[in-house]
Amino acid sequence: MRKVIFGVLLIAMISYALFEYISTQSNQSETGNPVVSSNTDIDIEETNVVGIQRGNVAPDFSLETLEGEDLSLSDFKGKKVFLNFWATWCPPCRAEMPDIQKFSEDEDVVVLAINLTHTEDSLTTVENFIQDRAFTFPVLKDENGDVAELYRVQAYPTSYMIDSKGTIQYVALGAMNYDLMIREFEKLK
Repeated sequence: MRKVIFGVLLIAMISYALFEYISTQSNQSETGNPVVSSNTDIDIEETNVVGIQRGNVAPDFSLETLEGEDLSLSDFKGKKVFLNFWATWCPPCRAEMPDIQKFSEDEDVVVLAINLTHTEDSLTTVENFIQDRAFTFPVLKDENGDVAELYRVQAYPTSYMIDSKGTIQYVALGAMNYDLMIREFEKLK
């Protein structure tokens, strides 16, 4: 009986791993960077479809900031938004944070850094990380993982560039650097 259960679990795990691999491979850019979608010279058709793909209207959410303020994505309609999912335990997330800070200071963009609080050791760890590095952009707490689930976040960090109409124009799995942020931001309307 144990061998049967083990065999079924093994087959399920292999099937899931294969599915994830195929999904990841089909979403990678020609350069091998883990970019889900990016702006190109081809205009995308504007739709009213809410979703997490390029060309979709970004799903709305409300979360509390570290300072206790409630923010919703819809509060920033008419502005360009850089939405970033991150955690303190994630080395690539930590590495890109100074670039996000610089980006938020240099451009007319709203940065919403959504901390995957449900994966953290404690909220104090997050607060200390932000305070010690003097980051000034809003950090939102996803304490139950609801927004991460809504955006189907599976890679850390994951970032979305949303235009002033609320449409997703760029999605990146993995860390971005300042130059890439600027390059993609300049393509936003």
